[in-house]
Amino acid sequence: MRDLDPAFQGAGQKAGLEIWRIENFNPVPVPKSSYGKFFTGDSYVILKTTTSKSGALRHDIHYWLGKDTSQDEAGAAAIKTVELDAALGGRAVQYREVQGHETEKFLSYFKPCIIPQEGGVASGFKHPEAEKHKTRLFVCRGKHVVHVKEVPFARASLNHDDIFVLDTESKVFQFNGSNSSIQERAKALEVVQYIKDTYHDGKCEVAAVEDGKLMADPETGEFWGFFGGFAPLPRKTAGDDDKATDSRPLKLLCIEKGQAEPVEADSLKRELLDTNKCYILDCGFEVFVWMGRNTSLDERKSASGVADELASGIDKLKPQIIRVIEGFETVMFRSKFDSWPQTADVTVSEDGRGKVAALLKRQGVNVKGLLKADPVREEPQPHIDCTGHLQVWRVKGQEKIILQASDQSKFYSGDCYIFQYTYPGEDKEDCLIGTWIGKNSVEEEQASANSLASKMVESMKFLACQARIYEGNEPVQFYSILQSFIVFKGGLGEGYKTYIAGKEIPDETYDENGVALFRIQGSGPDNMQAIQVEPVASSLNSSYCYILHNGPAVFTWSGNSTTAEDQELVERMLDLIKPNLQSKPQREGSESEQFWDLLGGKSEYPSQKILREAESDPHLFSCHFSKGNLKVAEVYNFAQDDLMTEDIFILDCHLEIFVWVGQQVDSKSRMQALTIGEKFLEHDFLLEKLSRVAPIYVIMEGSEPPFFTRFFKWDSAKSAMLGNSFQRKLTLVKSGGAPLLDKPKRRTPVSYGGRSSSVPDKSQRSSRSMSVSPDRVRVRGRSPAFNALAATFENPNARNLSTPPPVVRKLYPKSVTPDSAILAPKSAAIAALSSSFEQPPSARETMIPRSVKVSPVMPKSNPDKIDKENSASTRVESLTIQEDVKENEVEDEEGLVIYPFERLKITSTDPVTSIDVTKRETYLSSVEFKEKFGMSKDAFYKLPKWKQNKLKMALHLSCSVSDLKSQGCCSVLQ
Repeated sequence: MRDLDPAFQGAGQKAGLEIWRIENFNPVPVPKSSYGKFFTGDSYVILKTTTSKSGALRHDIHYWLGKDTSQDEAGAAAIKTVELDAALGGRAVQYREVQGHETEKFLSYFKPCIIPQEGGVASGFKHPEAEKHKTRLFVCRGKHVVHVKEVPFARASLNHDDIFVLDTESKVFQFNGSNSSIQERAKALEVVQYIKDTYHDGKCEVAAVEDGKLMADPETGEFWGFFGGFAPLPRKTAGDDDKATDSRPLKLLCIEKGQAEPVEADSLKRELLDTNKCYILDCGFEVFVWMGRNTSLDERKSASGVADELASGIDKLKPQIIRVIEGFETVMFRSKFDSWPQTADVTVSEDGRGKVAALLKRQGVNVKGLLKADPVREEPQPHIDCTGHLQVWRVKGQEKIILQASDQSKFYSGDCYIFQYTYPGEDKEDCLIGTWIGKNSVEEEQASANSLASKMVESMKFLACQARIYEGNEPVQFYSILQSFIVFKGGLGEGYKTYIAGKEIPDETYDENGVALFRIQGSGPDNMQAIQVEPVASSLNSSYCYILHNGPAVFTWSGNSTTAEDQELVERMLDLIKPNLQSKPQREGSESEQFWDLLGGKSEYPSQKILREAESDPHLFSCHFSKGNLKVAEVYNFAQDDLMTEDIFILDCHLEIFVWVGQQVDSKSRMQALTIGEKFLEHDFLLEKLSRVAPIYVIMEGSEPPFFTRFFKWDSAKSAMLGNSFQRKLTLVKSGGAPLLDKPKRRTPVSYGGRSSSVPDKSQRSSRSMSVSPDRVRVRGRSPAFNALAATFENPNARNLSTPPPVVRKLYPKSVTPDSAILAPKSAAIAALSSSFEQPPSARETMIPRSVKVSPVMPKSNPDKIDKENSASTRVESLTIQEDVKENEVEDEEGLVIYPFERLKITSTDPVTSIDVTKRETYLSSVEFKEKFGMSKDAFYKLPKWKQNKLKMALHLSCSVSDLKSQGCCSVLQ
């Protein structure tokens, strides 16, 4: 480490590429403007740094050897690569890249291709001077990345199997061999575009020539004119670029004193590798160098030299050399072994990384980013519009039974369900059809559920996205769609009844008059769940709140680690599970004897919250499924253009996978998409412990949902183009890169994050409601069951007995059927308050709370017209009002009505009326707001919701649940 090359100081501390060229056996940084330009007489060291979702930096080091580079230069590049790895903490994967035989991972850094130029520095060549354009011929190979090689400009270079690019002074031709695939042709067009932009400044014509096309086509005739006229092409002969088959068995060699000694063993096992030694695993096309954690730098350099000599002696195979460090082996390396432990202890590595950082810091090197960052845990976002129309069915044998709106969010573990959710898309209604599989459901109903859902998707001409979801592995999109989700024990279907009868086990189906315990979880009113668990003390957890009931006796239990927001969710869920009974609050540590008796006595229970596994970095795979066998190939540094319409791809996000099906995929493969996803989970190609019950989404090209497109820089116009991959790409190349489509721009999404409370414009609301009315907005933060329950509160006999009736305010619930609510005409107060929501978006409008919604109205018009329209409106939803409006109101600089702080407080002796009582702070002037809150309104509304609520409660501008109870508010209003 004392001899760390100055050129490497500070390397690998931020995401991106860094390149050095070897000059006089020393690394010299290459300017960023020259990245992607390689000379055949030079050697290079390339460092790729990526930042994982957890915040940790990962490194891949490649050393690229031009075909004319000297042996000494190549050796220097290999040694410098080992030194750079040591400086980065000894965890990088190292690759040897030989010109013409580069790995796909390396080529993906320089999309669409690299075209090495003649010349060099250290090898004695001079870099070529700019000269008159020279006609050149290139051969292109590859479906996902393109290997480009210049070949002699002669007819003998052409063949029927490959794709060739002819670069002339005024036009670039692409010649498609008759045996080449559509995907290869499409990828080669990216090379044509690169040549056009790089060597012609984007000013030249482009032509595609098909092998076997008649000379009558003018462009075909022009192409063959460069070769002296048309003539039959010879058969392709095997060359150095064609991979030879290699049937040799794997060989494991141990490096002892610079020599490779065979390791005798019946099978390859992890136990054969000693942490104090280096090994070579000869796999033919790949040669791996494994370096133990306790080996010295010299031993690693020696092992690398032995591997280089071994690879040089196999000219026909041109093997790739990959060097890995103990504890950070690649998936490919681990897959070569018959047995490899699932877990590896990397704590030593973290310790070693810290020592390296400390050493470099003493040498004056900036080590920011070298140490592993603390994981950043963010609340997952649903990335779907949550104001759509939902339908749910329970599976009964081979049929499905639709559920009433009040039961749509109540599922049983012994049953299977199908849901259909329609929501506003970019320029049409998008649809998600899915199955929810209960843990205790029978296989027959599971298969029936998936079959029925697949038929529903097929009936929609595959325009809907399909999901397969298992209980306990629900994605955030599912929770956000159902909003208030309850899972009961047992089942209602015949399948479950038959199952427990055959197993002779007791029926655990939920009984509202029996003993039941529910764990309450979620992030807010629009994402909350009640999960029925075993009614025993060990089911409790200090980080959660619970509801326990035994017939009419109802208890709520709050763990010591819960927040006010958690306790608010309990109150909301109580209205769904036991709406008409008074509960007995229990705080952890001060429970009553009756509470413990219902749970069978005290016992130990956990205190740590059940954390959702963090989302990992996505990986894209192309898939080939035939005769029950699935083959995949990873696509590195993927983009939307890598999704070919003829293929099926899988996007692996670890917690969930997406099966993307192109429009040109045959119908048989299309029908097998869900099976392909299940096979992928079964094989676990990345050896990442994929769950067999992880959610699977099947997505058809052209109907990609936002929770899929977020992983790409997405252009929906591209997926809507017609033709195969080659035809589409050719259109893009000839039109300068823009799809020739007149598609409307994407509308502003309505609360995709599931947290925004802004009221959607009427133009965005087609068929989103839970009711029959096609333009009624679904109330955010309330499930269909909640809406149905709320409707009963106009009957004083049906209210929650734990609170007296409200005195001043009246709740107008949204109905779940067109005629279930008959509302009185609006008063002047309602009209005045409603008109405030017709103004352009303001701070107050964008912060309408989730639990208090006002339905959108038409743009502002004259007052008479508004009053006339409002009198006929039936869209008043959960609006808290008072019947008197103050006159002589004052407006601030933004045109908002303002009042003094003392009149806005909930403890005020002279309270303001005719305001939105849940948004008192919006009526403060900007000056007084900043004085009280210590920040501007804009800064305040950017805070998380829970922080806003805490500040408001501290200033007496908002009530806690206990305050509301003392004021006599019913649970729904709370």
